[in-house]
Amino acid sequence: MFYDTTKIYIKGGDGGSGVVSYRREKYVPEGGPNGGDGGRGGDVILETDSGLRTLVDFKYNRHYKADRGQHGQGKNKHGRGGEDLVVRVPPGTIVKDAETGQVLGDLVDDKQRMLVAKGGRGGRGNARFATSKNKAPSFAEKGEPGQELQLELELKLLADVGLIGFPNVGKSTLISRISAAKPKIADYPFTTITPNLGVVALQEGNSFVVADIPGLIEGAHEGTGLGHQFLRHIERTRLLVHVIDGAQLEGRDLIEDFKIITNELEHYNDKLAMRPQIVVVNKIELPQAQENTDRLIDYLAKEKPEIPYLTISAVTGKGIDQLLNLISKRLDEIEAEPIVPVAEEEVRIVEGPKAERFHIKFVNGIWEVTGEEIEKHIIMTDFSNEEAVKRLQRIIKLMGLEKALRDSGVKEGDTVRIKDMEFDFTDENF
Repeated sequence: MFYDTTKIYIKGGDGGSGVVSYRREKYVPEGGPNGGDGGRGGDVILETDSGLRTLVDFKYNRHYKADRGQHGQGKNKHGRGGEDLVVRVPPGTIVKDAETGQVLGDLVDDKQRMLVAKGGRGGRGNARFATSKNKAPSFAEKGEPGQELQLELELKLLADVGLIGFPNVGKSTLISRISAAKPKIADYPFTTITPNLGVVALQEGNSFVVADIPGLIEGAHEGTGLGHQFLRHIERTRLLVHVIDGAQLEGRDLIEDFKIITNELEHYNDKLAMRPQIVVVNKIELPQAQENTDRLIDYLAKEKPEIPYLTISAVTGKGIDQLLNLISKRLDEIEAEPIVPVAEEEVRIVEGPKAERFHIKFVNGIWEVTGEEIEKHIIMTDFSNEEAVKRLQRIIKLMGLEKALRDSGVKEGDTVRIKDMEFDFTDENF
């Protein structure tokens, strides 16, 4: 099965905790603090691998977590940093925030890397908090948690040529003849339900990649059938080869087929309608194909004179060499435009108001305080250590949180919740 969209959970490694330690050596009284810092957590990095063609691996593993940093030790020994986790994806992968839908990045080049979840920093050991007033601090920081989020990965095939057309017009037969691709082929519509890639090597040493896009139907641009899933793969092809059933075996008119597919491309993306195209009339080995082909050629000469056309038989091989030569020639003529990452096309950076340091709200009898900065201080505080708790109280006052709580109407004895910790609001605690 071809997987072109998937969701995964990723988490950067947690930072290691700092340690409380003191220098204890013979003849060195009051040696002072020497607790080392914790190591940073590993990052989660996406990296493209040209050997991958699908997202199928993510069907079996949807959770990715980098290593945590080691805790600090005495004698100012810092903990080792966690190993980064490199997750390999195929070129053409678009990375989105699964919750908001925001495009975070677009990976198109081989070995291209993208940092998606940063590891937490290591907590500081007690040696870091020594001052002239407190020469022997008895507390250290816990490690910072790594970033975590849900990602949506979307794959758009990277191919030079895209074979398009209605179901059962012979696209799979054609790609199996011109390349080493072995798609499933049978005499009924929608045999192909997943895109196939084939590399075509010509005698001159030239080569190009062809994508057999599953058959489109009327209404595909609106998502009818699997329209959106298939149309997305055409967007990055440099040349479209529109395969048409010259024998009209499905009872459709080949001119109407051409109009419908062209209409679907125009409605899905204006740029697709302007993409260079070759019309290929297939199944000319059948007796009824010649008359139908003549009608299509007359139509193209009047309505689309800029589009070249060929007649072939994917079954017998007639016209295949001429088609490959024409494709190679057209690709040489088409300027190889660099792929503009989707992130640059779709993401717009808007300068908004500066985020508040904290936010206070009253919910079910409890005053809840939220905010990235204050929550980080809560997570990194060792509440079993009295001195660490006192340091947190000083931070809360310096941030202006105590005054803000009073101004919001918090009274003595009210419950205040920050992250997972609950406090009784008193002059002693705040």
